Amino acid sequence: MKTYPVMLDLAVSYGLPRAGLPAPASLRRWAEAALQKRRHPAELSIRLVDAEEGRDLNHRYRGKDYATNVLSFPAELPEGLDLPLLGDLALCAPVVAREAEEQRKPLAHHYAHLTVHGVLHLLGWDHREHDAAERMEQLEREILSRLDIPDPYRER
Repeated sequence: MKTYPVMLDLAVSYGLPRAGLPAPASLRRWAEAALQKRRHPAELSIRLVDAEEGRDLNHRYRGKDYATNVLSFPAELPEGLDLPLLGDLALCAPVVAREAEEQRKPLAHHYAHLTVHGVLHLLGWDHREHDAAERMEQLEREILSRLDIPDPYRER
């Protein structure tokens, strides 16, 4: 599949020490892969957080009192305002690291998967219903395959 440049304005911030975490260039590459032929131009922010901030965000916005791997916050624009703003992602580094180890996946592959997953949520994809989940997972597989990352849903 031919790829096309994605005009992405990406802001990356770290709420914990950066050692061992993906660089902004990696996060950009993964987000652009998810946006390919889906949104152009696009603006989003990605924040890598510790467990405390991840738990606080999940509790405040979803009513769940634990840190989760990725949270997506789609931009809520007034009707009729057409801006490229997608929204924000929060990736909880300790949760991502734990899951990668439990699933025996390279840490970078898990970050790539969760970045793609989160961006797809910002684009309106969801996995609440079985059919929607299957379509979203298949799209994730296709995007990750183009990044030379194996199927994240395959049993190990």
